Amino acid sequence: MDLPRVAPPTSLKTAAVQEIRRRIFAGELRPGDKIDQDEIADSLGISKLPVREALIALELESIVDMPPRRGAFVAPMTRDDVRDHYWLLGVVSGLAAARAATRIPESALDALGRILDRMGTASSRDRETLNFEFHRMINRASGSRRLLTELKVLGSAGPHGFYETHDDWSETADRDHREILAALRARDVATARAVTEEHFLHGGDRAVHMLESRGFWK
Repeated sequence: MDLPRVAPPTSLKTAAVQEIRRRIFAGELRPGDKIDQDEIADSLGISKLPVREALIALELESIVDMPPRRGAFVAPMTRDDVRDHYWLLGVVSGLAAARAATRIPESALDALGRILDRMGTASSRDRETLNFEFHRMINRASGSRRLLTELKVLGSAGPHGFYETHDDWSETADRDHREILAALRARDVATARAVTEEHFLHGGDRAVHMLESRGFWK
């Protein structure tokens, strides 16, 4: 029998970040709750050091508070905080889409169209993956390393699982995506930016509804 693979040290912090963020946005940990570092370390089979490093990273994202000598707590987070996060993500994504409109090759536009076609019949989990790939292709086409860096941070910090939680999100997202693609095909910089920003504003509203359904603010 094969022995289980041991994750390399560089991945342990990432695993801890993902698990803590998952618990928070799943409603298992709510604003103000103390985060049990020992329990998280035990559940992941790792030492407390990468958990501590993960908490420091999440504090920089304003998801965790770490007052001196008191431990770590889930940070207060209002509905407007969530919407503001998606507004910021939309602004930066809109800039990337505007840049992409002037330089994305036709082959990439065709690939984006194929992704959207696949999303129509994909499972919820696969739709999440295809959604990520759709936006990543556009972001990369911007040609801006700085925008990509900011988007990586912003994109990882919010809740996920829209397609699993909201039956009507697929229809809304599909309409938004096709408007974005149409603007890119038309090389319409202003529209590409505007419809992308609007798409993420819709996402912010969905994120609030999703967190409410999970009892995040109860």
